Amino acid sequence: MVRLTSITTKAGDAGQTGLGDGTRVLKFHPRIEALGTVDELNAVLGMVLTNSLPEVYASWLRQIQNDLFDLGADLCFPAESDGSTRPGLLQQTHVERLDDWLEQLHPLLPALESFILPGGGAIPASLHWARTICRRAERRVLALQATETVPALLVVYLNRLSDLLFQLARINEDAHQPAPLWKPSLAPPVNDP
Repeated sequence: MVRLTSITTKAGDAGQTGLGDGTRVLKFHPRIEALGTVDELNAVLGMVLTNSLPEVYASWLRQIQNDLFDLGADLCFPAESDGSTRPGLLQQTHVERLDDWLEQLHPLLPALESFILPGGGAIPASLHWARTICRRAERRVLALQATETVPALLVVYLNRLSDLLFQLARINEDAHQPAPLWKPSLAPPVNDP
């Protein structure tokens, strides 16, 4: 269990922060960018949970919040000098759980006939917001992975989570405010010279 005895350490006043292994890095290091984006995603999910969601979906989001802390814990430890990583808290079973939830949602949703514009009420709009942050977190982890060893499972989890958040947004559309659909503009006529 984590025990925090002091929140203000002043150790970050010079623009650096500590990783799980004690290494100090700049606060804009790609690893910190990835961690910060995962933290932002978790905060938005907390905001979503302040709404009245069906308990089954609320319980999923609470589990995902815990998963994101596991993912963050895995991110905060850089690889060893030989490229190996410590055993992670996030496991394949976490991804399988997301896959199971996606399978549960699939029969409840109609086929898509157009792209959905974020909206349809406060809950689905917030879930779409979380989905876009999740995609950014995935990009940040991929950017880190381009220069350092990062467990591939972290990217898989974020990719799958983005899909789940999209489907949850569709499930939670307000019946009186269905999600608006994208209506493509007609291409302007081409003027030949």
